[in-house]
Amino acid sequence: MPTAKIIANWKNKVYDAVYWLEGEEPFYIDQVVEFAEKQLLPEAEQAFNLSIFYGKDADWAEIINACKRYPVFAEKQVVIIKEAQHMGQIEKLLPYIENPLSSTILIVAHKDKNVDGRSALAKALKTKSVHVSTKKMYDNKLPEWVMGFIKERGFQINPKAVQIIVDHIGNDLSRIQNELDKLIINIGDRKNITEDDIEKYIGISKEYNAFEFQDAVAQKNFSKAIKMIQYFESNHKAAPIQLILPTLYAFFNKLYSIYGLGTQDERRIASEVGIAPFLVKNYMAATRHYSYGKVEHILLLIHEYNLRVLGINDASNSDADLLKELVIKIMDTSAK
Repeated sequence: MPTAKIIANWKNKVYDAVYWLEGEEPFYIDQVVEFAEKQLLPEAEQAFNLSIFYGKDADWAEIINACKRYPVFAEKQVVIIKEAQHMGQIEKLLPYIENPLSSTILIVAHKDKNVDGRSALAKALKTKSVHVSTKKMYDNKLPEWVMGFIKERGFQINPKAVQIIVDHIGNDLSRIQNELDKLIINIGDRKNITEDDIEKYIGISKEYNAFEFQDAVAQKNFSKAIKMIQYFESNHKAAPIQLILPTLYAFFNKLYSIYGLGTQDERRIASEVGIAPFLVKNYMAATRHYSYGKVEHILLLIHEYNLRVLGINDASNSDADLLKELVIKIMDTSAK
């Protein structure tokens, strides 16, 4: 069951006895836990009927005792275990999960990993609980997620502005949400979000960022790329090399995959390679600058320079020097 469905059910007074939320993506787990903590019970009932435990300090016996209590002057009580992945002897909860009290709503937030699927606990969770396993969102799904997030709140944002955000922040959904919430509060009644808003309220330059740098390299615009490197050298937070290299690698890796498909069909390319549809033309344009063999060589180059950033086979060059060297080699027409 998706986490949005859980919250929708709760709003409609539909409850299950046990909710087990686990996996690599904490964003959705946090959404459910926050709603349970703040809105599942009326404020007047929370003092007596809301119990919160933290995995590292939680004792399984105390949790079961809390779950077996009856609510005080209410129909339901809520028991939440946060950071349950740090809880010792968590398998001791199994007898309660197999036979829970109907007046208790138990919510377990088990972040970062899943329970061992071979265990008796994991097998019970599949039939005795509302079990949700979250996965990290793939990078190619982030633009769509951001667009949906903005649309749900009644705002519009252009695709380029979306790409600037996801390239800079990555797939940290909680951080993206925080930045977008801050942005929405600041723009007031206006409904259209622009690159200027992102620069002003999130602090990502609309001209000097990882996406624009990638675009300059893709277009083989040497002067623009060097100008941006000079800016990055003076403004380290704008686009550190640790952000730029993975961005470039992801771009050329997708370009490599496009060559492997052997098609010009933009819809198929977007679907099979995992590219936001509005960006496919950028990739197709890049194929006119970089041959299949050249792309293969560039991927090896980026790997080499990533090692040099870590100090392997390079102990003296600055990040800016390394980027300049890399750009020169990428755009070198003699190596194909």
